[in-house]
Amino acid sequence: MEFLNLSPVTLPERLVELRRHVREFLHEEISEGRIVPHCDQWLAGWDPSFSRRLADRGWLGMAFPTQYGGSAEGALARFVVTEELLAAGAPVAAHWIADRQSGQSLIKFGTEEQRQTFLPRIARGECYFAIGMSEPDTGSDLASVRTRGTKVDGGWRVSGTKIWTSGAHHAHAMIALIRTERLGESRHAGLTQVIIELPDPSIDVRPIKLLTGEHHFNEVVFHDTFVPDSRVLGEPGAGWKQVTSELAFERSGPERILSTFPLLVEALRHMIHSGLDVDRVRLGELMSRLWALRQMSLSVAGRLEEGADPATAAAIVKDLGTRFEGDLIDSVRLMVGVEPDLASLQRLPRMLAEAVLHSPGFTLRGGTNEILRGVVAKAVKVA
Repeated sequence: MEFLNLSPVTLPERLVELRRHVREFLHEEISEGRIVPHCDQWLAGWDPSFSRRLADRGWLGMAFPTQYGGSAEGALARFVVTEELLAAGAPVAAHWIADRQSGQSLIKFGTEEQRQTFLPRIARGECYFAIGMSEPDTGSDLASVRTRGTKVDGGWRVSGTKIWTSGAHHAHAMIALIRTERLGESRHAGLTQVIIELPDPSIDVRPIKLLTGEHHFNEVVFHDTFVPDSRVLGEPGAGWKQVTSELAFERSGPERILSTFPLLVEALRHMIHSGLDVDRVRLGELMSRLWALRQMSLSVAGRLEEGADPATAAAIVKDLGTRFEGDLIDSVRLMVGVEPDLASLQRLPRMLAEAVLHSPGFTLRGGTNEILRGVVAKAVKVA
């Protein structure tokens, strides 16, 4: 079945060399104390100065065309860089969504003015985006969007609420999915994507704190917010097709596998330094799953590089990957015998606590596992 194509990808030598450069850079960043490794940093680790240092090396906008400030290196080059950043527990949240998917949506569906306005700034690490998809009381049912856009002279008036909007309190813009036509026979019709620039006095951004006390989630309320016609992304009414194509970028990347990988690295250091016997069976199981998932994620990146839309394969990677991230936490606790302690000055207890407290969101963000399995089942049935 072509939609489940996960053919192996072999990275060319230039990307092997790129990986070496990224590792050297990260070693220096950590050694000099400019960054400190943590778990789940692709959403919780907001560090604009680090994002700009990556941009200075050409490591943002790697899949953007050169005329928009990118390097046109492609999806596989971006995969190599992001994989190393995630494995090191680097703070990448500021630029993550803009670089991963918002920029790609602008390239695919945006006007030339929209591309020129946002893409070069994203590539410089100066412009951050949020995702306006989820809404209260709707779970993972994206088609039940109730945030409404009403046509007015020169644009649209938007009213409604988005939730679980990571980084909205820092972001410069949000791509929001809104309903611009009355709900008809098809819930997928009449949806439109719009670019809403932030901050805006008509928009309330309310924090939703994690169990750790950290803040990256938000509730975002639009009070008759004006969005000019120039900020409609793509065609009015084509939002469902556009947003589902975006999900291949959101669901398949190494961030769906490596959120807790820094914890595993620290646990291995602890076991070696303390002389603990390594549970080779448990560790072997983790590493074999990790390697298989990594190959799957890399395969999806290869399909994206070819211009394909591997949405179903991406759903499989996300489902299996986020379950692995949670299982890794349980395995580490059994192997090291250390209790999680968020206030600890030692890295392992602190990382373990971070991972435990962040873990409830792993299988929810980007679509629950149940929704993802439904996506796969529907694709199999159609095929």
